[in-house]
Amino acid sequence: QVQLVESGGGLVQAGGSLRLSCAASGRTIRPYDMGWFRQAPGKEREFVAGISGSGASTYYADSVKGRFTISRDNARNMVYLQMNSLKPEDTAVYYCALGSSRIYDRWGQGTQVTVSS
Repeated sequence: QVQLVESGGGLVQAGGSLRLSCAASGRTIRPYDMGWFRQAPGKEREFVAGISGSGASTYYADSVKGRFTISRDNARNMVYLQMNSLKPEDTAVYYCALGSSRIYDRWGQGTQVTVSS
C-alpha cells in the first residue's frame, strides 16, 4: 500500500512562488501517473496537474498552465509542483495523488497553500 506525504505549503504573497513536494513510500511510483489536486473552502476538489510514469507527458488545468510545473524523480520516489506567479485564487489545500490512465485512487493528507493579496 502506498503512502503519500505532501510538504512545502505555506503563506506567500501574490506573485510569489512555492514548491510542493510529495514523498511516496510503500511502493515505487515509477509505473504510475502522479498528479496534484486542490480543494478551496466551499469548493470541490479540482485537478491541477498530472505527469506520466516516465515523466515524458505532463498536463495542466487551464487555470495554472504557464505558471505551475509538475515534475517527478522516480529514483527518489518524489513528485514536485513548482508554483510561480501565485494568485489569491490559488489558495487551497493541495493533494498529491497516484493512479493509472489519469484515474487517481490514492491520496495524501494535503498541504495548505495560502496566497495573500
